[in-house]
Amino acid sequence: MIWLGIETANAPLSITVVRDGQVIAEIVQNIKLTHSAGAMPAIEDVLARANIKPSELDAIAVSEGPGSYTGVRIGVTLAKTLAWTLQKPLIGISSLKALAANAALYEGFICPIFDARRNNVYTAVYRGSELDTIFDDYHDHIDGLLARLKTLEEPILFVGADVAVFWSRIVEVLGDDARRAPFSYDLPRASETIRLASTLELPCVEAVHHFIPQYKRIAEAEANWLKEQKEKRDE
Repeated sequence: MIWLGIETANAPLSITVVRDGQVIAEIVQNIKLTHSAGAMPAIEDVLARANIKPSELDAIAVSEGPGSYTGVRIGVTLAKTLAWTLQKPLIGISSLKALAANAALYEGFICPIFDARRNNVYTAVYRGSELDTIFDDYHDHIDGLLARLKTLEEPILFVGADVAVFWSRIVEVLGDDARRAPFSYDLPRASETIRLASTLELPCVEAVHHFIPQYKRIAEAEANWLKEQKEKRDE
């Protein structure tokens, strides 16, 4: 079985082709190139390097969010377009779970973090190699997250490039229970997105129409519009 994996939920970009459980070609980069300009050329490059035609793909896996509103939207739009055009099934995987999968050999609590700005984060907590969900994906202030984590009363492994933004505060609150994954674990890999997707039942192709991103928070522009509408109603 041949999979294409697409990961654009945040600044890093990862595109992977996996055939019968083996990574054939993979791009993982963290450079300042917008996904609108870089994602499709990366897909074309990976397929070419793997010597695989788009029509030979059996399924597509994409990180469905949360993360950057624009990044998630670009990845999901590309995945849906390809899946429908090629008539292939599409599976979405939490971008947080895919990142946590880098550290799946750690048997304790794993906390992936994406910076959501203004001291807010997208986060979740998983445990062990099976990535059992302890706290499902959600959006919170960093202090709200740390208050929840402190109740676990066990060491917690933090993973993700954005952990650096909050590390001093994390250590201040959790002390010795704060552990940091090696930097080589910090970038999400589309191969992990595929690995997680391959454990799930493939949906029908028609389900592509109903596939939607999982932002976990509405965009700021939408929030401002809703606020304006509420103020108008209250006048």
